[in-house]
Amino acid sequence: MARRPYRSLPSDAGVDRRLFLKSLGAASAAVTGGIVLGVPADAEETPKPPPPAEIETNLEDFLKVPRGPHAIPGPFPGKVVRLSNEKCLRGDKVDPAVVAEMVEAGICRLTGKRLRKSFDLFFTKSDVVGIKVNPVGAPLISTKPELVEAVIAWLERCGLPRRNIVIWDRFDDMLREAGFTPQRFPGVQIEAMQTIAEEGKSWKNEKGEHVSAQNFDLGAYYYAKGVLGKSVPGYGSDDAYLNQHVFDGEYSYFGKLVTQKLTKIINLPVFKNTGNGISIATKNLGYGVTCNTGRLHQPLFFRVCTEVVAAPWVRDKLVLNIADGIRGQYDGGPMGNEQFQFPHHTLYFATDPFALDSVCHGEMVAKRKAMGVKVNEAPRFTDYLRQAERLGLGVVDPAKLEVVRA
Repeated sequence: MARRPYRSLPSDAGVDRRLFLKSLGAASAAVTGGIVLGVPADAEETPKPPPPAEIETNLEDFLKVPRGPHAIPGPFPGKVVRLSNEKCLRGDKVDPAVVAEMVEAGICRLTGKRLRKSFDLFFTKSDVVGIKVNPVGAPLISTKPELVEAVIAWLERCGLPRRNIVIWDRFDDMLREAGFTPQRFPGVQIEAMQTIAEEGKSWKNEKGEHVSAQNFDLGAYYYAKGVLGKSVPGYGSDDAYLNQHVFDGEYSYFGKLVTQKLTKIINLPVFKNTGNGISIATKNLGYGVTCNTGRLHQPLFFRVCTEVVAAPWVRDKLVLNIADGIRGQYDGGPMGNEQFQFPHHTLYFATDPFALDSVCHGEMVAKRKAMGVKVNEAPRFTDYLRQAERLGLGVVDPAKLEVVRA
């Protein structure tokens, strides 16, 4: 029986009609070289209708929780190491030895320490470390297993038991399709927060609940007032929505994996676009740690990337981001589209996920222009970055970024 495919709403769905935060705009962005985070400084402002009333969320509840010692932006706010090596990819074949060298060099460049000292900066041997991958678009544009293997090798050499490492994402079938299996990663835990039932099969238990409901922490949630997970455009029925999203209503619950099991998180997103924005560091977590996310795309979209990541279960555990740019995708994202993929031969390293997104957004805009894609550079595609900087979650001002290119 065919499996019901994963659906992602159109990447620009509703975004052109929204301004995420009334207090954030082009005037608050930093100007460097005539560019305001991707917006030409001399561009005339197109008259816009008044923004809709801002949707109420529980962001303030997250911010009231005191930050932990490892909270983002971490020990290197605003610093991004960009490391390229054309030997890492030949055709569609990834060279694991070259990727391992890149990972070691990138970590050391980021921390200024050797690998063991770098490990001690982020972890203890008793940590349970979750490696958040992005399996969407497998096999060409998903997080490469070779990158994950290199990260695991570093952790294991420094004394972290393999049983304390968890490769994870939202969906079990997508992890398998992207090559994250017990056969390839023996001794490492591989865990998904939920499943999608195959066509013709029920996803409900004897109580009529989603079989994955028990995987979510009902005491930990992202709330968006009046934004319901029912009759969301892009899904055929409420049942189709619930099959993928577990719950409807105004709450997106965090997985128990994130709130109760993991003590540290390494984020391994992919260098790809989502419309005129990007789907890299913060979107891999903003839409990857909770259920009931389809409802959030149209009214909130990138704002979720800041506000969900601000939750203490993510903010205080996320210690390292390595963006997989071995292959990149500059259009047609976030789903895989081979027509727009290209060998990028690059990994990006940061403790500050918003700094990483700021750097990658600029590069994505440049790539899209170079390939003849018409680019909308409205500030709404980077408002979430400025929101994060205002909240002290990261550094995004190009004038303040430290980009190390190797």
